[in-house]
Amino acid sequence: MVDARGYSCPMPVVMVQKEVKKNPDSLEVLVDNRTAVENVSRFARNSGYEVSVAEEGGDFKLTLKK
Repeated sequence: MVDARGYSCPMPVVMVQKEVKKNPDSLEVLVDNRTAVENVSRFARNSGYEVSVAEEGGDFKLTLKK
């Protein structure tokens, strides 16, 4: 789980990059703005993950799966 709430880009992407280097089959990411959703989703797809997004209150939960 990557909790990137409170960070502005590019930090959420940098935090996810670090975890993706460990090559997990799935990863959950919490962010609190649409820009981070878009940037993390783009990075994840380019890294071979499928991305689903669920809005939870004011936050967003991204689920990355290979």
